[in-house]
Amino acid sequence: MRIAPNWFTAAMGTGIVANAAMLLPLDLPGLHALALAAWVAAVLLLARLAALAVEQRRRDRRARRDAAGGLDAAAAAHVAALPRRSLATMPFWGAPPMALTTVAAGTLLVGRDLVGERAALIAAVVLWSVGTLGGLIAALAVPRWLLTHPDRRLDHVFATWLLPVVPPMVSATSGAALIAHAPAGPLRTALLLACWALLAFSVVAVAATGLLLRRRLLAHGTGPVHMLPTLFIALGPLGQSVTAACLLAAVAPDVVGDSLARGMGLLALVWGIPVFLFAMAYLAVATTLTVRAAAGPGLPFAATWWSFIFPLGTCVTGGSALSLRLGAPPLAWVAAGLFVLLLAAWVTVAGATARHALSRRATPLPTPA
Repeated sequence: MRIAPNWFTAAMGTGIVANAAMLLPLDLPGLHALALAAWVAAVLLLARLAALAVEQRRRDRRARRDAAGGLDAAAAAHVAALPRRSLATMPFWGAPPMALTTVAAGTLLVGRDLVGERAALIAAVVLWSVGTLGGLIAALAVPRWLLTHPDRRLDHVFATWLLPVVPPMVSATSGAALIAHAPAGPLRTALLLACWALLAFSVVAVAATGLLLRRRLLAHGTGPVHMLPTLFIALGPLGQSVTAACLLAAVAPDVVGDSLARGMGLLALVWGIPVFLFAMAYLAVATTLTVRAAAGPGLPFAATWWSFIFPLGTCVTGGSALSLRLGAPPLAWVAAGLFVLLLAAWVTVAGATARHALSRRATPLPTPA
């Protein structure tokens, strides 16, 4: 069994459950315990996947070295069987960085209650730094690789192409939690401005990718049924950008002058309100298409089911952050309703994943052609 980058979407989805629970502006019983349990599960899952990926890479390097020497037929067979880069799998290299930065945010939000403030801060800084660097590399390298691939075709474009350009936006969101812990002065200011820059860069990249995705949908429709859940991926940058803008605006008064802080607050509202409303409309459309598919031809389990979780979680965090920014309690209850939907989706997808993993008759999960 090989570890593919899309496996990290499970860590992303589990981590966003913890973050969404902690950011809900409602005092609901059991919410903190739920967030802590989700964070622990995300940490364990991320650590296990990272360890398996490192070991797998070590084995592949050893096999390539032995095969190059021409002394080991088994190593040559191993190298020949290694999966090649494809238009289907490359976009998922955005998932590992987002898993790192999502868990980093959860470490500061709830993990500190278990491991202590200092340990949580050190772990969050390391996770955020590695995830941000990896996310920038993915955002710069993967789209270029996809757009210059000799086999690229418009019908090969799926919402998964958004995955490599969203990580800087997730870093901006997680970075907002780090700003309060940074020393006052130039470092804190630089971190705030860097997070805004990450957000702006990602928004532009997402917009460009979204135009390409729109062309594909108009020309070729939604594609194979097992790819239908990936339509939810477009919710990710919508909810995440609202979350990032509102959280960065919330910490701005302690970092920059009043006029600049007010400008950031206004920008968060000017961006957040219409984008969140659009996200809710898009969620309704995507949900309708999914329900129709499930009631009609059926929606067989695939790894793409994890596309439901993280994007929906960003809608929860976006609604929560926007409700605090506006001082609108009804919006907080909208976020709470979305959180209930998120939990139901996570339980469904995690359960299906566990059943698939434990089944001896399990077949390989389909990937986009």
